[in-house]
Amino acid sequence: MNHVSRVWLALMLLVVAVRTGGAAVALEVDLTQQRAFLLEGGVMVYSSPISSGKPSYPTAIGDFKILEKELNHFSSLYGRIVSSGGRLLRGDATGFDPLPRGGRFVPAPMRYFLRFDGDCGLHAGTLPGYPASHGCVRLPKAAAKLFFERLSVGDSIRISGEAPRAVAATRP
Repeated sequence: MNHVSRVWLALMLLVVAVRTGGAAVALEVDLTQQRAFLLEGGVMVYSSPISSGKPSYPTAIGDFKILEKELNHFSSLYGRIVSSGGRLLRGDATGFDPLPRGGRFVPAPMRYFLRFDGDCGLHAGTLPGYPASHGCVRLPKAAAKLFFERLSVGDSIRISGEAPRAVAATRP
């Protein structure tokens, strides 16, 4: 997001906050569209692409509240395995996977984490263009930061729709 876009977004959020008297802030996530929408006083003020849970780890659907905010959260379950020299050995690892000699588990960073259901939350992460997470809602860094700044513990999150089941084709 460039400087002009950030200034425009900040002004838009200020206008909405003044117009709605600082009304309730909420987030809606549409799994079908793979988008998240920030609402202030019922007015959509920002929209972002997402990557939700893959078919084997679907993102929960329903009405939730933000349970916890953590700026520099790290997964206790998922990450990667690297060699003693830092070379990537396995990119999609769990903390339960056997480690090769000299290898170590590095937890996945989940910056701007907003927990909403059990181990799942919204956070900054990779968006490959299809559902690819283990149930969390991944966001571009700028959107994750904005949502982290605007939402508070107790604010509402509604997750609806159905994630696309097809995964983008890979080239040989």
